[in-house]
Amino acid sequence: MTTTTQQPSAAAAPEPPESRRSTLTLRLAQLGSLRVAFVLAVIWIVFQTQNDSFLTSFNLTNLVLQIAGVGTISIGVVLILLLGEIDLSVGAVSGLAAAVMAVLNVKHGWSAEAAIAAGLATGAAIGLLNGFFVTRFAIPSFVVTLAGLLAWQGALLLVLGSTGTVNLSDDTIVGLTGTFYGDVFGWIMVAVIVGAFVASGVLERVRRTRAGLDPPNPAAFIAQIVLVAAGLIASVLVLTSDRGIPLAGLILIGMCALFVFLTTRTVFGRHVFAVGGNAEAARRSGIRVTRVRLIVFTLASTLAAAGGIMLAARLLAVNQGSGGSDLLLLAIAGPVIAGTSLFGGRGSVWHALLGALVIGSISNGMDLLALESSVKFMITGGVLLVAVVIDAVIKTQRERAGAGR
Repeated sequence: MTTTTQQPSAAAAPEPPESRRSTLTLRLAQLGSLRVAFVLAVIWIVFQTQNDSFLTSFNLTNLVLQIAGVGTISIGVVLILLLGEIDLSVGAVSGLAAAVMAVLNVKHGWSAEAAIAAGLATGAAIGLLNGFFVTRFAIPSFVVTLAGLLAWQGALLLVLGSTGTVNLSDDTIVGLTGTFYGDVFGWIMVAVIVGAFVASGVLERVRRTRAGLDPPNPAAFIAQIVLVAAGLIASVLVLTSDRGIPLAGLILIGMCALFVFLTTRTVFGRHVFAVGGNAEAARRSGIRVTRVRLIVFTLASTLAAAGGIMLAARLLAVNQGSGGSDLLLLAIAGPVIAGTSLFGGRGSVWHALLGALVIGSISNGMDLLALESSVKFMITGGVLLVAVVIDAVIKTQRERAGAGR
């Protein structure tokens, strides 16, 4: 009688430490928005303990107004990052577009609507020009937009002329950040948004079922509904206890929802992710890579112009410093902190909103604590560096996990 000794199977072998670390990193990456929400909660708690005015309805309303312009610019930054590109000119473009609007409205008597349209058209033209140089001459977007950063700052000074500052008083322009809505509107908004969220989830479930794919986890979907509803109800209660629901916040959320739909529910959106993931593979699949890049650069600069107009409306003026200071840093840092990859092909437009909340909360809290500008810049830069390091680590672990399959 012979006996055979069974060798332990490979599945029973202990998982190496490197594999465990890789799995943990990927799981943390998959938490996505929940991770950012947790970080935001920690930031709010820290600043509230240092200054009990931080979580007042007055300050939170101000926070919404502060992030509206930066968040709008960040939406365009997300689109650029999804391509694996960068746009360093968005800050300067926002200032130039606001200056064009202000000068046409105040000095030349254009109507607010026509002046705003001209500002947006200025941004669109600059974005098309950026995309042209990137695609036609294969110049890295870093170089093209760095040149734009300098050139459009000069154009801003030229447009403003010798006056240097243009004050805004038109009710339509100022109303972009000075209009607020009451309780009834707020509760109608909650019902509409929650209903749309539920309908979208149900349609997604039906679509995946018909395609033979596993439907989303119902428990997770219900949890998302509860979180969205709770967040909206809390927001309405807080904001309406002060001045009301700000139009600027509604514009930002509406723009986010529009571009989330564009990037996740349309063919163009899938092409953006494909080009950002692997441009050569996308080209061989028949995707018109040049066209996608041109459109994205145009959209990014148009959104930068929209953000600049909202910032000008909040400050009631445009001056030689518009679009400067730390605006570019904040617009790029927000989406990266929220999880949009600098390496392309991974991210969400909602990261623009979440990132703006995180970076705006840090800036707002530091202002309440009256920290010096030097400290504020160092802290913001440190937060961005940490986010980039996390993004690089996640990218490395994803590549290792893919190579191990």
